[in-house]
Amino acid sequence: MPASAAPAPTNNLDAFWMPFTPNRQYKAAPRMLVSAKDMHYRAADGHEVLDGAAGLWCVNAGHGREKIVEAVRAQVAELDFAPNFNMGHPKAFEFASRLTALAPKGLDRVFFTNSGSESVDTALKIALAYHRARGDAGRTRLIGRERGYHGVGFGGLSVGGMVANRKAFGLGLNGVDHLRHTHDPARNGFSRGLPEHGAELADDLERLVALHDASTIAAVIVEPVAGSTGVLPPPKGYLERLRAICDRHGILLIFDEVITGFGRLGAAFASELFGVTPDIITTAKAVTNGVVPMGAVFASSKIYDAFMSGPEHVIELFHGYTYSGHPMACAAGLATLDIYQEEGLFERAAVMGERLADGLHALKGLPHVIDVRTVGLVGAVELEPIEGAPTRRAYAAFTKAFDDGLLLRTTGDTIALSPPLIISEAQVDELVGKLADVLKAID
Repeated sequence: MPASAAPAPTNNLDAFWMPFTPNRQYKAAPRMLVSAKDMHYRAADGHEVLDGAAGLWCVNAGHGREKIVEAVRAQVAELDFAPNFNMGHPKAFEFASRLTALAPKGLDRVFFTNSGSESVDTALKIALAYHRARGDAGRTRLIGRERGYHGVGFGGLSVGGMVANRKAFGLGLNGVDHLRHTHDPARNGFSRGLPEHGAELADDLERLVALHDASTIAAVIVEPVAGSTGVLPPPKGYLERLRAICDRHGILLIFDEVITGFGRLGAAFASELFGVTPDIITTAKAVTNGVVPMGAVFASSKIYDAFMSGPEHVIELFHGYTYSGHPMACAAGLATLDIYQEEGLFERAAVMGERLADGLHALKGLPHVIDVRTVGLVGAVELEPIEGAPTRRAYAAFTKAFDDGLLLRTTGDTIALSPPLIISEAQVDELVGKLADVLKAID
């Protein structure tokens, strides 16, 4: 029988190899989302699910926003694709200009990618190429941090510090080292905002400088607030100290703001909130409200200008993606920025973050709760692991919450909360109340 006449395959769950999912467990009892609007998903069985995770840290303006839908619809009808290698289209330049107006002062160049993982690998490559362009090609070492998450490309895996994400994939990049992590529950347990203790942990970079010599180190990359490892805010003074050490030794500082960018902490970027400006910022996720995949890497003019010294007809940076600055992604991003501004969502996140912190810290003393951490509109409730079965308790909370109409994010035995910035006071209270009931119900 010719292929064109073959019967259509049965629609089942087998073909899709799901990411970051225990596939066999999920497919035995699937949780299907079929629609979404504002603060809620609708499951296949019809029950509503309050989105306590902004999808996957990305739907900051809420679901089904008509302004974004219409912008994408109009764009695909007008210009569905345009190459950005030796060509261009107006919305890519408009979006880049809008983004740099929002970015910390001095970060006025944007390189478009398609994801946080691509943004990280792009930033690392820019850092390496920058030193080479300046005649300092010996700076090839990259420094990440334990418990850091920087996506799933080989560059991001290498500088990342989450063991389960790394151990199956070989050695990664050569010449990578890691700072100590900042998680210190003994001194900083149940912290609200930035923990009091731990600024001195930034001095671990001086240890690595002494070990490798500063002349070999290109860049340090950290998340201002480590997200996927369990929501770890930086200790007071830590980022300032890290910035000073990098300046002292000529090392570029990269902030991975894929999670913290675009209002999550109550400001456009964590670097703005904390008053520390890096040399490069990586973003993705909420840059388009999660509607169309996109990432954006912000760099300073100092970095950009270092590449602009050769013949004008020669490509300055041999890097990019087919879909860099995709027209539909730019259209979605422009509409998203309009919503953030028109509705004051960054400022709203700061206010709602205080209410979320009040609610989550009130969970102290409930069964299995060993720590609560909050900063901006982000919170973490860490649970005591079941002996011999790490992650099982948090996963039980996740599945119970879904059945009860609440979407959580879990990492290890930590429950992470990062709702859309449009969340109301009543919905914050509902989220916390549902979570409390879940914690009382699980073993």
